Amino acid sequence: MSSVFEFDAVSRANAGTGSAKGIRRNGNIPAVVYGGSVGPELIGLSHNEVTKKLANEAVYSHVLKLSVDGKVQNAILKDMQRHPAKDTVIHMDFLRINMNEKIKVHVPLHFINEEISIGVKAGGVVTHSMVELEVACLPANLPEYIEVDLESVDIGGSVHLSDIVIPEGIEVLALTHGDEHNLTVAQIMKTRGPAEDEEDAAAEEGGDEEATDSE
Repeated sequence: MSSVFEFDAVSRANAGTGSAKGIRRNGNIPAVVYGGSVGPELIGLSHNEVTKKLANEAVYSHVLKLSVDGKVQNAILKDMQRHPAKDTVIHMDFLRINMNEKIKVHVPLHFINEEISIGVKAGGVVTHSMVELEVACLPANLPEYIEVDLESVDIGGSVHLSDIVIPEGIEVLALTHGDEHNLTVAQIMKTRGPAEDEEDAAAEEGGDEEATDSE
C-alpha cells in the first residue's frame, strides 16, 4: 500500500468547467500543480484515494510525493475546495517545491495538557484563538504540527505566540512584524456559575422596574 504522503495522478489535457465536471462524474478530482521552473499542469486524482489520505492531518503540512503519469515531484497541498453541501473534494492545488528553498505553509497547532492545566482544574474553560500558524522554513524542517502547552495557564491567563516553543529552523511569520503581532493563541476563561446568572437576571428585573416607575 502506498504511503499517505504519496499521491498518484494522471495528466489531463482539457481545462474548463465542462472538463472538470466530467472528471468528477468519473469519481476523480480535477487539480493543478504549479510552481518551480515548469509551467502549470492539469491533473486528476482518484477521489477515494485522496479521501483516505486526507484522514491523516499531517498531509496538510507535509512534503508530498506527487506522481503524475509515473513522474514523481515534490509538492505541498496548497489549496483545496470542498463541495458546500457534500463531503466531497471538488478541486485541489499542489505547489511544486525545491528542497533547497524556503516555503510558506500553514501548520496546525496541537494543544496539550488542557485537562491538567491549572485553570481547567480550577473550573475554567479553554478557548482557542488560533488553530494554525503560517511559517517559513526549508521543506526538510517542516513540522507536522506545533505544540502549545497549557499546563501552567491559570484562569484569566493566556498563551501568546512568543510563549510557544518553536522548532529549530522554523520562522513564525506573524512574529516578524513586531510586538503588535504577538497574538493570543489560547486563554482560559472563568465559567459563569448559577449564582452569577441569577444576579444578572435580578439586575435586569430591577432595571425593568425602574423603567416602569419612571413612566
